[in-house]
Amino acid sequence: MRQGAATDGRDAPGHDELAETAHESVSAAGGIKRRQTGGRLNDKLNGSEPNWLIWAREIQATAQTGLTYGRDPYDLERYQALSRLAARIMAEHTGADLTRIEDLFAGETGYASPKVGVRGAVFDDAGRVLMVRETVDADRWTLPGGWADVNQTPAESVVREVFEESGYRARAVKLAAVWDRARQKHPPMPFSIVRMFFVCTLEGGAPRTSLETSEVGWFAEDAIPTDLSAGRVRPEQIARMFAHWREPGLPTEFE
Repeated sequence: MRQGAATDGRDAPGHDELAETAHESVSAAGGIKRRQTGGRLNDKLNGSEPNWLIWAREIQATAQTGLTYGRDPYDLERYQALSRLAARIMAEHTGADLTRIEDLFAGETGYASPKVGVRGAVFDDAGRVLMVRETVDADRWTLPGGWADVNQTPAESVVREVFEESGYRARAVKLAAVWDRARQKHPPMPFSIVRMFFVCTLEGGAPRTSLETSEVGWFAEDAIPTDLSAGRVRPEQIARMFAHWREPGLPTEFE
């Protein structure tokens, strides 16, 4: 996982999913907490994110796309103003440093679209799933994964992530789920993220930690750790991976 502006599991030394660490740059600066200052939680989208965050995210995306394709100098000034407005909204509601948020937004260019992350549920012959402790999230447990890389298919990216984070070689055998991060009740993040969850078979290798991981382990379904990296994986998502491993014929889940 190579790290850039965002992280899902990998970064420069490693490389994760955008928001999960780099966008934890916002969390690190004060975090996007579910602080409600008079606003209602949004029921239409997912019931877990405040309306101000959803609106600020949309304003930022509109500004980013406008700055990419706009030509009129007055329009460009307006898009820049929209970007600053989105940053001010996030800073006001999170307590994060305004300059850091503005820098985060400035690092996003081109047509605004969701970031793509991958997670791998690797199962051994005993029916246990592979998990790793993420160093960037207080050594909490998660399924191996990170950002999808350029010039790699999602399946190739998840196999790479598994090896880099755990030392094990895996083969992706099924796309089990494609989930929008915001709708899966993860802690809120500044940007939209779509994650692809793969069921994988164990092909070899040996346990090995990395710059991103501090421990590697195998867990039965009734022994999943409780200290999960909530920004990366949720208990119900792991449960669905076990279901797909037991019943390969289940359809891919999506939203």
